[in-house]
Amino acid sequence: MKNFWQKLRKDYKKKDPKLKSGAFELLKYIGPGLLVTVGFIDPGNWASNFAAGSEFGYTLLWVVTLSTVMLVILQHNVAHLGIVTGLCLSEAANKYLSRRASRVTLWSAIGASVSTSLAEILGGAIALQMLFDVPIKIGAILVTIFVACMMFSNSYKKIERYIIAFVSLIGLSFIYELFLVDIEWKEAAVAWVTPSMPEGSILIIMSVLGAVVMPHNLFLHSEVIQSREWNLKDDKVIEKQLKYEFFDTLFSMVIGWAINSAMILLAASTFFREGLIVDDLQQAKSLLEPLLGTNAAVVFAIALLFAGISSSMTSGIAAGSIFAGMYDEPYNIKDIHSRTGVAISLGVALLIIFVISNPFKGLIISQAVLSMQLPITVFLQVRLTSSKEVMGKYANKSRTKYMLYTIAAIVTLLNLWLLYTLATGWVITD
Repeated sequence: MKNFWQKLRKDYKKKDPKLKSGAFELLKYIGPGLLVTVGFIDPGNWASNFAAGSEFGYTLLWVVTLSTVMLVILQHNVAHLGIVTGLCLSEAANKYLSRRASRVTLWSAIGASVSTSLAEILGGAIALQMLFDVPIKIGAILVTIFVACMMFSNSYKKIERYIIAFVSLIGLSFIYELFLVDIEWKEAAVAWVTPSMPEGSILIIMSVLGAVVMPHNLFLHSEVIQSREWNLKDDKVIEKQLKYEFFDTLFSMVIGWAINSAMILLAASTFFREGLIVDDLQQAKSLLEPLLGTNAAVVFAIALLFAGISSSMTSGIAAGSIFAGMYDEPYNIKDIHSRTGVAISLGVALLIIFVISNPFKGLIISQAVLSMQLPITVFLQVRLTSSKEVMGKYANKSRTKYMLYTIAAIVTLLNLWLLYTLATGWVITD
């Protein structure tokens, strides 16, 4: 595919030698954003989005919009760190923070990656159960082994192509299923931009937020960006990267917004309309069969399997990057530190799956855990990208800095609200 675009671009240059920008110039910058997009269309998102749509209809669509806006700002900002410094977020934290502060922050980020991997592996296992009636724990082992083999035996570039292909299949699956249902588009349009918090919705809201704005993705994006090894001594190269990176981020995040919205729309127009609350992805598949037909249910299960596999890989890469950064190293799957990070993320997640009694609740709570770690990563990111010592003349301007701190404050307040409601027993009852 890459060779095809390169050849096509050369043909155009023959016709117009002055062609140095435009659509074809953008192509070589597309990729990091799409890789990150995988992280927030994972099985954890599926659980959160189907719970939101089936229980609250279109009402919580605004959370996807708000989360995506936050995500564009945060991912664009952290990509700047990789472009300007040539360091990923983990390497920068290790270099510019005290040892104690960097270790606490980075280990909490690895914990977030474990929580993410748990959701991804569990989602893939649920898909195998849907398709082939494989027990959840056996399916989790199979998914983990498959993902580990792909990661340890393939180069990063090959994995990137696989992941982007998986994203395409997932997106097409949901587009197909949307054509099978009747959507109240006017009601959905209002819900996309109108905040509303129905009683008992805070856990779902935080799960959707944590499933979209994921801490490990911030580490992943900076890693993927800096791994391209552009000439950081040339300001023109840096300026061009900063310009085109935003297009990649915006384009990729909009795709993620559309797919996440499609999940809620599908759940709202099928389950909510019928008065059915989804508390199990296996149940979601079985409920889809009488409502949409066997084909839709099978497509749902296949897409879930692809989502679990692809998201497990991005979560593993993020953990490998974080752990390697503690040793001032970039991610390299052939290096022992990167391999150790990947093994921790996948291995610990698999162990936790063996003690989970309710897989669906495990998916929901894993996403809420991500939202709790998120403020730590965001404050770290803002601290680094606002520092002239780190970023030089590319440090955040005051307006950008305040905007980023506002996002961190919003997430922190929502987390405090979630903890309060959990403590008082308003959200989860046995």
